[in-house]
Amino acid sequence: MTALLDVESLLGEMCDSLSAHLATKNIKNPCVIGIRTGGVWLASYIHKKLGVSEPCGELDISFYRDDFTRIGLNPTVKPSSLPFETEGRDIVLVDDVVMSGRTIRAAMNELFDYGRPASITLVTLIDLDGRELPIQPDIVGQKMSLKENQQVKLKGPEKLVLEVTEK
Repeated sequence: MTALLDVESLLGEMCDSLSAHLATKNIKNPCVIGIRTGGVWLASYIHKKLGVSEPCGELDISFYRDDFTRIGLNPTVKPSSLPFETEGRDIVLVDDVVMSGRTIRAAMNELFDYGRPASITLVTLIDLDGRELPIQPDIVGQKMSLKENQQVKLKGPEKLVLEVTEK
């Protein structure tokens, strides 16, 4: 059984919420950074929709994961690309799914190795139950709970499709 969610509609709502959030904080030129892989696809969409002048950044947090020694290296590790200074900048950090908070913690650790941002706004398409760390997204497309035998996967990048499948 596969359930598909309307990613395009969720992204439109997320961009509206993010624009309002940034205006409230008086942030005029944020740096948009996606966490590989799904977060990069979403960040690209958000980047275009917001009309941000600088290129979109990409993080590969593989070496920053706290389970790196246990699970080993992801075979598709690529270098992160941040084509701008992060020191003192307002960052919009984008991931496809936030669950335990560990991926976001790893991403923030990597970001701080590049410089100390002025702020980080966390944006996610899906917010799942299962938080292990006190990390909460600022902008959420949809909050979900999965059954023990379900998983969620974002497919793309041309047409973004979110699938909820049985394991």
